Amino acid sequence: MRLSATLPDKLANSLAVITAILTTLLAEISSSQALEVQVEPKNPRLGDTLSVVVKLDRGETSNLPTVKLKNQTYKTFTIGSDRYRVLLPTTPLDKPGNWSMEVKNEGEVKKLTVKVANRTFPLQRINLPPGKAGASATPKERAAVKAFKELVTPEQFWNGAFIKPNRGRISSVFGVRRYYNGKFAQDYYHRGVDYAGGLGSPVVAPAAGKVVLVGKEAQGFRVHGNVVGVDHGQGVVSIFMHLNSIKVKEGDFVKPGEIIGTIGSTGAATGPHLHWGLYVQGQSIDPASWRDRGWE
Repeated sequence: MRLSATLPDKLANSLAVITAILTTLLAEISSSQALEVQVEPKNPRLGDTLSVVVKLDRGETSNLPTVKLKNQTYKTFTIGSDRYRVLLPTTPLDKPGNWSMEVKNEGEVKKLTVKVANRTFPLQRINLPPGKAGASATPKERAAVKAFKELVTPEQFWNGAFIKPNRGRISSVFGVRRYYNGKFAQDYYHRGVDYAGGLGSPVVAPAAGKVVLVGKEAQGFRVHGNVVGVDHGQGVVSIFMHLNSIKVKEGDFVKPGEIIGTIGSTGAATGPHLHWGLYVQGQSIDPASWRDRGWE
């Protein structure tokens, strides 16, 4: 014959259940507090750069936090005591709406939603005669530029807001979309900002960085023309196209305001101007926010 549980046994079982529940809740609270995430700007639009800062209350870690966005995982970089950051791109080709983001570190996961607003970009309508096509990049040019744009080095060379690379007026803004012969070009947007400075006017580095790309029209850069690429670090790079002359060489370290070349019309250019493209994690983003505020 089975005897029913005594009162002390029932109390012990109840206490065990309560203890287990409290332990789980405390673990969840501790995990949440140990992984704090801040995303800026607060109200991003397509073309903006997202800054994702992760703070760990438990102290420094040997395993850097990771951030997953749009099915791609990115490593963060140390920016201070217990603070880590990664800069992520949004482009005119992305879909606006609620984007899912996942931050991980040593078994802890924090999920959040980032609302990215739509943005209206200018439209251009271009009519090309039959059989007329734009110049295409040479294999050497294409490979060199692709490798440059995908650079992600751990060092941060820039500090604060970027400056204008030329004093000329802006003749074409970032993100312009195009119709060719009445058909919308789905994959095209103007990947940079054009400055209509005079032929030979100075082009300066907008921020500190290392010169890692120098290409010349005479060496097969028939689209980019005479071109300079500067690595600002942590996945942020600048490219300067259609230059007349180049004043730096690969391996040089440049400071903000240092002359790197002069405006020209080399490559696929209809007249003298500077095309400045700013890339984050291999994607072209709007340089405007970097000029207005920059990132620490």
